[in-house]
Amino acid sequence: MTLQITQFPLLFLAFLSLFSRYNAFKDDLNHYFEEDIGFGYDPRAYSSYYSQLDDSVMLSSFQRYRMSLAGSTVVNVDDFGATGDKAGDTEAFEKAWMKACSSRGAVVLRVPAGKNYFLKPVRFLGPCKSNLTVEFSGNIAASDDRSDCKEDNRHWLTFDSVDNLLVEGGGGKINGNGKIWWQNSCKINKNLPCKDAPTALTFYNSKKLIVRNLNIQDAQQIHVSFEACTNVRASGFKIMAPEKSPNTDGIHITNTQNIQVTSSIIGTGDDCISIVSGSQNVQASDITCGPGHGISIGSLGSKNSKAFVSGVTIDGAKLSGTTNGVRIKTWQGGSGTASNIKFQNIEMNNVKNPIIIDQNYCDQSKPCKEQSSAVQIKNVVYNNIKGTSSSEVAINFDCSKSHPCQAIVLQNVNLQDQEHGPAKAICSNVKLSQGDTVPKCP
Repeated sequence: MTLQITQFPLLFLAFLSLFSRYNAFKDDLNHYFEEDIGFGYDPRAYSSYYSQLDDSVMLSSFQRYRMSLAGSTVVNVDDFGATGDKAGDTEAFEKAWMKACSSRGAVVLRVPAGKNYFLKPVRFLGPCKSNLTVEFSGNIAASDDRSDCKEDNRHWLTFDSVDNLLVEGGGGKINGNGKIWWQNSCKINKNLPCKDAPTALTFYNSKKLIVRNLNIQDAQQIHVSFEACTNVRASGFKIMAPEKSPNTDGIHITNTQNIQVTSSIIGTGDDCISIVSGSQNVQASDITCGPGHGISIGSLGSKNSKAFVSGVTIDGAKLSGTTNGVRIKTWQGGSGTASNIKFQNIEMNNVKNPIIIDQNYCDQSKPCKEQSSAVQIKNVVYNNIKGTSSSEVAINFDCSKSHPCQAIVLQNVNLQDQEHGPAKAICSNVKLSQGDTVPKCP
């Protein structure tokens, strides 16, 4: 009884603190909305990322605080036979996961510091009985034997159908050992057939995720993928791979709703962040990108497919030495829409294509045939984007003849050609309004 009386004021104070932060957060959002409306774009007209996410995140934060007071069960992978031995680590991780997932209450699955673990492909399957935290303090490396992926050559580490999951780094590195895959890629060796390679870390079919402070390098292909997830907070990533490593997207978002990506440093051989079909209410802020291919929506509409992306805000990013800045890319022949998109408060340094919409995207060896159907791009705002272009063309809107880009807004944009004199804008098949913009569309 004495313990319960002592804990009550602590819980009450914690609740008051979280409630005050919630109200402050809402006040900040109202200010954000007022600024948006000033530019003629009202995010409240569309399904709001914040209205769907903040309550669940508040609840999750309070639950984590309450659980920390009550104490957690710790499941250590070493206790199940993980030693840093290539032969036994995978089985030990699988056994530790089964124990953690089947336990009740608050559980921490710990990968301790001081060791280097080697893993074959592992699927951490839910649903779980516990509220799980996974701590990566030790180093994890993928097997350097490609035959270990013969049963599943598209995934290495996968969290599948695990709700209310917190995954956090504790100083360890997750290394995909991608070099052996890159040198066997058709993009490196044109004589080889094109084959799949594993995504290093996948979150699939999961709700209420917090993923933070992970250090991931040299993925076989994509570094981190959120697939068919809802209500995600991802922050503090450090993702690195060589500039020439093929298809090594940093963070890939597909068929996922209500996701926030913040305070991350990404430099790879492909897109720093890629957002593809089925994704809605996506926010990214405080992103440092380079090298790589920039921040992309798409590609969309490949193989005459229907694609939908909406409610994307990229607010606060620095891109350096990338081949693209902020890009929307679609294939001819597709259908659907990419709409209600905002790129703002972005700094470009020596970026080849700072602002680009490419509706004639064609990532294949043979030329793509001309087709009339296209993904409709509409309601896109570019605001407060400044810096330098490494090419003469700083703004390139190459939109579809049959489905021109609609309601494109350029506001407070200033991009200078770093070497060749005044930058240029090429604007084809686009209906737009331009405020204080350099260069201007003719």
